Amino acid sequence: MLRLSLAQGLRTIATTATTTTPQCSRLQGKVAIVTASTDGIGFSIARRLAQEGAKVMISSRKEKNVNQAVEILTREGLKVSGLVCHVGKAEDRARLFLETKAQFGGLDILVSNAAANPAVGPVLECQEAVWDKIFDVNVKSTFMLMKEALPLLRERKSSSIIIVSSVAAYQPFNLLGVYSITKTSLLALCKTVADDLASESIRVNCIAPGIIKTKFSTPLYESEAAHDLAMSKIPLQRLGTTDEIAGIAAFLASEDASYITGETIVGAGGMLSRL
Repeated sequence: MLRLSLAQGLRTIATTATTTTPQCSRLQGKVAIVTASTDGIGFSIARRLAQEGAKVMISSRKEKNVNQAVEILTREGLKVSGLVCHVGKAEDRARLFLETKAQFGGLDILVSNAAANPAVGPVLECQEAVWDKIFDVNVKSTFMLMKEALPLLRERKSSSIIIVSSVAAYQPFNLLGVYSITKTSLLALCKTVADDLASESIRVNCIAPGIIKTKFSTPLYESEAAHDLAMSKIPLQRLGTTDEIAGIAAFLASEDASYITGETIVGAGGMLSRL
């Protein structure tokens, strides 16, 4: 299978973006942080929030990737900035919030998208160090980002936290056993924190993407056998796109979702998605 480099992939996305630019400004005046937003779902979410009027802070672990993503979106006339941030490092998270405040004046929307899956296989074959890493990035860092964002989010009249989970939270993927468990944990984190913050008009919701065509999910569709298995579970008979998940994120961040909190929207083409 031909694999595009990150830069080539982003340029390809940029070339086709003009045909799908939303004609609305629901997020005008808002400020957003999107983690792991230089590729895949995170990049599409950052673009869509900016297209709808938000100022967006791009972030990921590699400076080169951050610079490429910022260049592409800036060229499209969008208001974005970028910062290197490893979500598992306290000093990086602190700098992310400080820089967002300094450059954009505050924070209205936090999108926790970063995730790791360094190994595949059954749960009970997972090594302890791998278990710890997956939980550290997928669950603990989301918790810490939410906690550390609160001072900024509380300054706004209303604000929104969006957690990117997965349909695997409901129906675990055999190859991604521990990853699936962390994504289920995020559903509980969403419910609990949403209840805690409801009185402060801070909404907390999840998105559970299905099998989206990204580099991260390649093992789920790259071989003929994997693709056939995926199609057997997707009633719509196709993989999802990152832009389709970005549209859900923009909705949840907007006032159109002002009465929604503690919920998970599944974007999975009809895959089974209930515990």
